Amino acid sequence: MKKNMGSFDRTLRIILAIVLVLLIVFKQLTGIAAIIFGIIAVAFLITSIIGVCPIYLPFKINTAKGEQKE
Repeated sequence: MKKNMGSFDRTLRIILAIVLVLLIVFKQLTGIAAIIFGIIAVAFLITSIIGVCPIYLPFKINTAKGEQKE
């Protein structure tokens, strides 16, 4: 599958995932909010690692334009 996420997009998602995890670890987010944002953080990390965002696919969004694609 071709990567559709650029380096800026991937970096931003990793930073957001780290912030969300820290908010959960330090009990700033609890309960249902912690679960929901925890799932979002995991999704951000997975999509950043593989470089493919499934939500971008049907809309043909590609933030990796001009970058090396695999």
